[in-house]
Amino acid sequence: MPKVLVTGSNGQLGSEIRELASLYPHYEFTFSDRESLDLGNICKMEEYFKNRIFDAIINCAAYTAVDRAESERELADTINHRFVGMLSKIAKQRNMTLIHISTDYVFNGKNHCPYVESDPTDPQGVYGQTKQDGENTILSIAPMNTIIIRTSWVYSSFGNNFLKTMLRLSKERDSLGVIYDQIGTPTYARDLAKTILDILPNIHNNSPEIYHYSNEGVASWYDFAQAIFELSNVECALNPITTDQYPTPAIRPHYSLLNKSKIKNDFAITIPYWRDSLRACLKELGATS
Repeated sequence: MPKVLVTGSNGQLGSEIRELASLYPHYEFTFSDRESLDLGNICKMEEYFKNRIFDAIINCAAYTAVDRAESERELADTINHRFVGMLSKIAKQRNMTLIHISTDYVFNGKNHCPYVESDPTDPQGVYGQTKQDGENTILSIAPMNTIIIRTSWVYSSFGNNFLKTMLRLSKERDSLGVIYDQIGTPTYARDLAKTILDILPNIHNNSPEIYHYSNEGVASWYDFAQAIFELSNVECALNPITTDQYPTPAIRPHYSLLNKSKIKNDFAITIPYWRDSLRACLKELGATS
């Protein structure tokens, strides 16, 4: 029975994989969190793998505090870059399959059509830069049977995310201002988790491949918030605002639509529309009527 390690198992994606694990009984899963695998300490990370053998690693662990990364560059780099480099070396030495999760923040957001995997990267902040450095490390070490999946706007019934923030704030305020000039696609972490587990046995490549995955469709954060309130019957006024009206330490991409043709074609998968997946997540949260 293949042994699969899932890092970052308490995060949104890791939690969704854990929820789905029972549907994949042909795998023996190990779920690591910050207590069992200290991502801030390279020596402890190396010690963790010394006497453990896996056939595949799904790396969901990441430093994702986009704004805080601007002042915590070293920690963000350790988790998003150096740890990824260590995993890549281990995967190459032990012939393990490696699935690494990356982000739309590796792009500058100035495109006018959905980004394909070969488009030039140009991260605008520390978070995006450390994620790109992680990608580049994988590509330079070049372990076989490795894929990088870039995703965007992830939400889930687990963890902290935009969906849960909107639902919480709607109970505290009569109106909210939400940015309308950043365009992308919300991604339900459960859809991504299922895709990862479905394609895992079909990853056979001589060098690392990059793929894009998000739900289908297009939205702004304002559109996303409107759909959340509409589908959950929340009465809270929404006011569209520009990025300039809501300054943050880190620059966000204004446009980060991802072209998913490659992953759909290579693995023959179907990707759900974002509003359908949002409805499913709200049902999971018990937030629909």
